[in-house]
Amino acid sequence: MFGIGMPELIIILVIILIIFGAGKLPEIGAGVGKAIKNFRGATKDEPPKEPEKIEENKET
Repeated sequence: MFGIGMPELIIILVIILIIFGAGKLPEIGAGVGKAIKNFRGATKDEPPKEPEKIEENKET
């Protein structure tokens, strides 16, 4: 995998953990996952899907 072994991956993950902190890692992972999904969708011949909208219950 690109010449990166397990020790290098562990060092990279520790550096990311130090820089961003444990609280931000799920958000970063979700963003990366969405980016990969969008990239894969863009490389196919299918039209892109609309992102899902989250509707908030507004109390008035």
